[in-house]
Amino acid sequence: MQLLETVRSLLGRHVPISPATPRPAASPSLLSPTALPEDDDPEWPTARISVAEALWGEGFLFPGGHDEALRLAKPLGLTAASSLLFVGAGTGGASRSITTEFGVWVTGYECNARLVEVANERNAHSGLGRRAQVEPWDPIAPKFPPHYFHHAIAIEPLHGAPMEPVLAAMASAMKPSGQLVLVEAVADKPLDPSETAVAHWAELECRPADVPTELGVSHELVELGFDVRIAEDVSMRHMHQALDGWYAAVRAIEGERPTMHHLALIVREAELWLARLRLMREGRLRLVRWHAIGKA
Repeated sequence: MQLLETVRSLLGRHVPISPATPRPAASPSLLSPTALPEDDDPEWPTARISVAEALWGEGFLFPGGHDEALRLAKPLGLTAASSLLFVGAGTGGASRSITTEFGVWVTGYECNARLVEVANERNAHSGLGRRAQVEPWDPIAPKFPPHYFHHAIAIEPLHGAPMEPVLAAMASAMKPSGQLVLVEAVADKPLDPSETAVAHWAELECRPADVPTELGVSHELVELGFDVRIAEDVSMRHMHQALDGWYAAVRAIEGERPTMHHLALIVREAELWLARLRLMREGRLRLVRWHAIGKA
């Protein structure tokens, strides 16, 4: 079976995909010869980073890549005089894109040490210097410079982390009247960790099945003094972006013969997205974007 059909059979076609979907700019190939090492990190080995960046663009580990990063940043009114806290920086693509677009000083935070290393290696060659640096952080004991940042963006910072201390740490890091854009996976009803589909998804994403509710996150933001202006369900856009990324990346290598090692890497990542999108299609998992303004 051709690779494109293999991935189609895994992910399904429940969400329409445009045949004209372009590949993200500067995307490596799914079959990049550099994507072979598997021994440098248990969650994000070099090989998996390469597969993810083939899907979402170099420097990005989430659907939508560059365009989605700018979409999240634009409502904040960033300028060269601003400083931005970016939690969930991955390999630094979002920090670099936002800095280049708006001139803002971005300090990214990433909990995976391997991703921090890769991000700063690339930042060193970007010419942006400390304008787009990435630092490590601990989701279990979160700590950021107090009252330092004008605004903040966070991409799924509660991935296996307790909600209250993480949101409190981000709130404490912001200056008065700072704006927060938060994107997080939520479940309206508790997910059963013993259920096969839920357990498989949690295992693939290296996280517990304990997911916050939208109302719980909104309530906590209000308790921290934020005025929640927007709580938007972005699940459908997320699903479209994910399937478009897969379609474009696989089409780019259609007709080539992957090694068994490459095929295993690609199929493993496809299984992860199948598990995530299945729960989203069933309405049991959603992705929500909050835009909140801190107290003066």
